[in-house]
Amino acid sequence: MDELLPAPKLIAYALQHIAAMYAGVVAPPLIVGAAVGLSATELTVLIGAALLTSGLATLLQTLGVWKVGSRMPFVNGISFAGVAPMLAIARTTDHGHALPVIYGSILVGGAAIFVAAPFFGKLGRFFPPVVSGTVICLIGLSLFPVAFGWVTGSDPAAKDYASVSRVLLGGTTLVVVLVLNRFLTGFLRSIAVLLGLVVGTLLAIPFGLFDASALSGTPVFAVPSPFHFGAPEFQAGAIVSMLIVMVVSMTESTADMLALGEVVEMPVTEDTIAAGLRADGAATFVASVLNGFAVSAFAQNIGLIALTRVRSRYVVAVGGVVLILLGLFPVAGAIVSIVPQPVLGGAGFALFGTVAASGIKTLARAGLGDSNNLLIVAVALGFGVLPIASPNFWVRFPEVVQTVMGSGISAGCLAAIALNLFFNHLGRRDAEAAGEVSVAEAEPTLVH
Repeated sequence: MDELLPAPKLIAYALQHIAAMYAGVVAPPLIVGAAVGLSATELTVLIGAALLTSGLATLLQTLGVWKVGSRMPFVNGISFAGVAPMLAIARTTDHGHALPVIYGSILVGGAAIFVAAPFFGKLGRFFPPVVSGTVICLIGLSLFPVAFGWVTGSDPAAKDYASVSRVLLGGTTLVVVLVLNRFLTGFLRSIAVLLGLVVGTLLAIPFGLFDASALSGTPVFAVPSPFHFGAPEFQAGAIVSMLIVMVVSMTESTADMLALGEVVEMPVTEDTIAAGLRADGAATFVASVLNGFAVSAFAQNIGLIALTRVRSRYVVAVGGVVLILLGLFPVAGAIVSIVPQPVLGGAGFALFGTVAASGIKTLARAGLGDSNNLLIVAVALGFGVLPIASPNFWVRFPEVVQTVMGSGISAGCLAAIALNLFFNHLGRRDAEAAGEVSVAEAEPTLVH
């Protein structure tokens, strides 16, 4: 992991990491920006901030400062887990205040992660695969309506709403992404989504759905101004919702650190996990100031390390530098923002579905043959899908309830944790104490 490769290889492998995670970084600002009604120019600010803060987080994670950063080849980026709660905040808040409220909740959430990092590793038993798998699955399911909205358009009164051309363009983009994934290999396959976006954008021109006006007037270089969209505002419901997401994010990062440890053949201790989570918290706190969003591990890059066997953390650190440079050049964000929404929607089908499928993969290890675990997943998924199937279900409840339960991820996570405690922990300590003692005596090497 500490090998310093020659510069050409260092840069080439770093760019491959960027290609594998770039679409995941720019998708959340595109989703949230559209939800709060940002113009194309303002959207480039969000995208630039997402790239910049992802780069800073990756550098902090790989190189480390004091007890902050795992010092592993660990790529950090904007977390998908925060998107659904941010959309819920946008629905229940005036557009002019939505982003300040979002950033206020992220600010608190980042500080909470930093403080909780040393203790979180000891709480892992409360977040087994039956909980984490359900939540990851809900992240993908909660984002599907966003992809549908990109294809059809957001205004039902618009002349081209759900037009045949929009649906065909979205469908064609999806087909292109699928075909590229089927026939390409190696590096090109890892950037199939990006290639699909390029092809879809080119196809949008004859459909009359391509607009490059965002490129005009966009500065080539710019340093982000802190709190560009206004000073942070603190609302209880938004903060509670975001704190729940931070717990999900910490669970995911912990699992990813353990998985990466296996890939690079390095023992991951509680200190390593604490240092990695501190980096997540510090980067999330700074991101809220620089107009970014919450950051966490990018699992797809762990797969890339396993595939290439290139373990050097300096490769990932160079990738962080590239992300920072992209964030400092708003024109890069403007290029992304001109991708037509139906094209984004088509790619989103595959992208968001992959997230949901990752959750299903985790649930495969959850022991669903146990009827209690099966009930946990069933009811938690029900609570999570409720805001999607019936957005007005909680409309008569206080605003704090609407914000928390209006997010499928927050609602499903709360339900999964509560049900797991009820079925798998409550009242079992005394009954299982003797068994735990006998195991400890029989196999002392298993005791931490």
